[in-house]
Amino acid sequence: MVMKVEPLARAITSLREGNPGAPVILLTPQGEVFRQSTASQLAAMPGLILVCGRYEGVDERVRLHYCDMEISLGDFVLTGGEIPAMAVVDAVMRLIPGALGGEDSTREESHTSGLLEYPQYTRPAEFEGHNAPEILLSGHKANIEAWRRRESIIRTSRKRPDLIEKAGLEGKEMELAMEVMKNAKEKDER
Repeated sequence: MVMKVEPLARAITSLREGNPGAPVILLTPQGEVFRQSTASQLAAMPGLILVCGRYEGVDERVRLHYCDMEISLGDFVLTGGEIPAMAVVDAVMRLIPGALGGEDSTREESHTSGLLEYPQYTRPAEFEGHNAPEILLSGHKANIEAWRRRESIIRTSRKRPDLIEKAGLEGKEMELAMEVMKNAKEKDER
């Protein structure tokens, strides 16, 4: 099944009239992989028009003549574009000022700074013999921030070493990342 050109073209044209400046985005496995940076760019737009194919997608003329960009969630195929559309809407919506608690709500999240987010802990400080890090209980803001940065570098180096190159680390931070990746590689080789 392929979505027909006539009804899609009419729908897109009608939506564009009511939403000038809103990009038309086709959700397709052939599109650019959706990233946090893409979500940030889309959050600044006056609106979004999302086109979801089904099964085999949409008539090629829709892609060529009615869509401004194509987005993919990754290298896999779903039966339609509805789930990717929901993911895009959620990632974009939370970046719109006022959507979350405050301005700082999205500042230290995974992928915002190029690194994965540091570990999170709640109360109680000790649970079944497992303790939250002492530094977090100290109340010393600068030390806590340094710990969070270090933990983000360690976590990213272990889980997503592909992100380290783009994270702009220098000096001791890059040395830390390289050491963590080296140790992880040696552990894998054993």
